[in-house]
Amino acid sequence: MAVAEQVVSIDSASSLIEQLGRAFCNLEAFKGASENNVQWLEIEEHFGNLETMVKKKIEELDAREKEFEAQETEMQSLIAEREAAVAAKEQDLLDQIQEVKDAAVAAIAEARAKYQPTTSEPVDDVDNNETKVSSSLGDTNELLTASEEKSPRKTGENIEGMPVEVKPRAELTQFCEQMDAKGLLNFTMENRKNLSAIREELSVALESAIEPARLVLDSLEGFYPSDQTTQQGDKKDAALQGMRRSCLMFLEAMAALLARADPGADHLLNPETKQQAKAIADEWKPKLAGAGIDAANGNSLEAEAFLKLLATFRIASEFDEEELCKLVLAVARRRQAPELCRSLGLTHKMPGVIEVLVNGGRQIDAVHFVHAFELTERFPPVPLLKTYLKDLRRNSQGKGGNMGGAGGGQVLFVIIRQNLGTSFFV
Repeated sequence: MAVAEQVVSIDSASSLIEQLGRAFCNLEAFKGASENNVQWLEIEEHFGNLETMVKKKIEELDAREKEFEAQETEMQSLIAEREAAVAAKEQDLLDQIQEVKDAAVAAIAEARAKYQPTTSEPVDDVDNNETKVSSSLGDTNELLTASEEKSPRKTGENIEGMPVEVKPRAELTQFCEQMDAKGLLNFTMENRKNLSAIREELSVALESAIEPARLVLDSLEGFYPSDQTTQQGDKKDAALQGMRRSCLMFLEAMAALLARADPGADHLLNPETKQQAKAIADEWKPKLAGAGIDAANGNSLEAEAFLKLLATFRIASEFDEEELCKLVLAVARRRQAPELCRSLGLTHKMPGVIEVLVNGGRQIDAVHFVHAFELTERFPPVPLLKTYLKDLRRNSQGKGGNMGGAGGGQVLFVIIRQNLGTSFFV
């Protein structure tokens, strides 16, 4: 509107100049009677210069107006983008808060369900139909079970947390004295309800064996039955898995015995014993390829037994470290995995293992290793956990389901156990 008014003013000025020209002509007619010597060309030039200056100024104002309009449009666009970013950030924070709330509820519910007293044994029906090893042992087991229900056995510590002497039950001692690997294995399988107590008693009972290392190695004979190799059907065989857990317990008991023994007690692990252990490991190694889904989830019982065999009998140096690290990935979810890696002499390989876990989306397992090996500066736990939650939420939305409860509960458990609450919720 202002520009239009300025154009009208210029047109008016031009009209005035024309009128002035006519007046000047009239004045020329009376030149003889006037002393005015002003020339018309000078006047016309003066007003022409004024008109040019005014037009130039108007053009400059138009250019500046367009520039300001462009800047205003750009600022409005930036403000809109900023508002969208802030809204997205707010939504992300709200999602995180909701995720933590859901995780807390899920963790509390899981903990309550886990610690509720139960009288039923969590095994498949196949186990209930298994044949007892002998009628005499069966009667003895019933008496032992009834006695333990009335008076729980203390395993290593009293109520005040002070160490107490562990006295193994007579059956364990007898099997060890007689070097009866098969009887020892059957006894532990029949007493699955009491494995936590038997595990600690067994390391003491092994002291009664003439050759405890050979007894343990003999008990591993059926870990891979000759008629059932590494097929997926083995995974569904509860009896086989129960036997393998017993074998794993024997290896743990032997490791505990060696830890208590005099460092100079070479008779417990003589060259012949190590050679026998190496032969078993060589036999097991090719069969680990069929570990299946449990290995992918870091929960392979077979891989754990193989690594514990190497660690217990101190023969890890006979195998390639890179291959052992791959097997570590198959047991990464196990609570004892970091300590097992130390026993295998793989501490220096842990940064690489952690990187593989992180890149594979297994940040929870990675954080356990980071904490165990004090690598928090190289692998900050909080960003790893936040990335895990973000990926979990994205995958849950993509599949249209609620998959965040269990994963969120795991994150909450890690935060509480490693005291990361202050830094995580900043």
